[in-house]
Amino acid sequence: MEVKCELCITQNKLTVLYEIANMLSDSRITLESSLEKSLLSLKNTLDLENCTLYTLDDKLLSIYVAVGLNKQQKIISEYRLGEGATGLAAKSREPVVIENVHNDILFLNKSGTRNSNTISYIAVPLVVDSHVIGVLGTNLTKSTQINFEETVRILSVISTLFAQTINSHTMIEHEKERLKELKQYYKMEWDAKAHNFGDIIGESKKMKAVFNVIERIAQSDVSILVRGETGTGKELVAAAIHKRSKRKEEPFIKLNCAAITETLLESELFGHEKGAFTDAKETRKGRFELADKGTLFLDEIGDISASAQVKLLRVLQEREFERVGGSKTVKVNVRLVAATNRDLEQMVKDGEFREDLYYRLNVIPIDLPPLRERGEDIKLLVNFFLERSIKNHKKRVTVTEEAMDKLMLYPWPGNVREMENTIERIVLMGSDNGIGAQEMSLLLPALDSAESHNQSMPINNKTLDQLEQEAIETTLKSCNYNQVSAAEKLGITPRQIGYKIKKYGI
Repeated sequence: MEVKCELCITQNKLTVLYEIANMLSDSRITLESSLEKSLLSLKNTLDLENCTLYTLDDKLLSIYVAVGLNKQQKIISEYRLGEGATGLAAKSREPVVIENVHNDILFLNKSGTRNSNTISYIAVPLVVDSHVIGVLGTNLTKSTQINFEETVRILSVISTLFAQTINSHTMIEHEKERLKELKQYYKMEWDAKAHNFGDIIGESKKMKAVFNVIERIAQSDVSILVRGETGTGKELVAAAIHKRSKRKEEPFIKLNCAAITETLLESELFGHEKGAFTDAKETRKGRFELADKGTLFLDEIGDISASAQVKLLRVLQEREFERVGGSKTVKVNVRLVAATNRDLEQMVKDGEFREDLYYRLNVIPIDLPPLRERGEDIKLLVNFFLERSIKNHKKRVTVTEEAMDKLMLYPWPGNVREMENTIERIVLMGSDNGIGAQEMSLLLPALDSAESHNQSMPINNKTLDQLEQEAIETTLKSCNYNQVSAAEKLGITPRQIGYKIKKYGI
């Protein structure tokens, strides 16, 4: 190698560091372009050849940018962790120097660039927080002006600059991707006007007991199982827990397990790799990845398949999983809130639900009371939904005390969701003169049917199933047995009403 004065070499080293620092901080150009220009400056200023930057992904080093290599050479120049001088630098986290590339078996020459002018090879790892993210490699030739020690020193400084830049860029891109995906999956607005307990309205003794449990367990990370009939507000409880937790600034992701087919449920939960199945045209993150560091709410948890139960149990135990069609393990930190209206204990006895998963989910149970057991809360909810619907539809409607009494006596098999739909219908169909008992009967025949049943059989003597069956039969009749219309009236889904019809043999 040619010898040059020490002052000139020092000046060249300072020049290349200055140029690289400027290029890496230039926000007008892409990361790939700035790194490529940095390598070119390194090559030209210090007479180094085949300057190459490798990035490490799943124990494989592949070329990110390089100077002096064509496309095919970049493709074939991949190294496993520990393979050759490049792989050894990544594995040992120390610079590796090959003094003579012509007689050292560690120099594998995968790119085929070794020639009579090539003398040595140096590989320096890119390290961030004790983790190797890549390797910077270069050839020393007969015209290189600095020795091994000086080359290692300057490459170590440059590799640190590269590592920090790549790491910062990766974190920013991941955050952009995360926000983009969250925008697609999740949109949630907190109501600025709090109603008693966030968005949950209630002053009854049973609801105050629920609020007390939420306040006590919100700050912990334990799994929670919310139980209650359809429409009782299980999702609102999950949202209230998230809002009061340490994770409140992180995502709150929701999934109704009953609304997804069995074949797609695992993909929705855990994501899939490109080509995992026919319609998998690109890699997609599942709800667990989207909820990382936040809260995941799984509604209708009792409807998931046996296969999904096994994978869900693993996530809860190990905090890791693989995407559908993939082999790479994904680690997540998610607080799980599950909900169901089914009897999981009976399902465990019948072998339909895993016992170990049940105990994992049921660390803290929250039982939501049905609307018919909440007393004066019915009146609070009627007035709340009435006010909101009036505002939305810009139409003034009042409910008389007689009509309110009818609403108070109705068993509300669809609970709060049914009430919300009912009040909106009252506002749309009612007049400005006010809704009385007679008008309420005309608008809601199901109320009259419930009242006549109440007269023949006290509500306290009826079972929940009897009340529910009566309401479904009455509503189906009023809708000419159109299940979709009846489901909408009751505030439940067509799938749920189909299940109830089969259950009661209607």
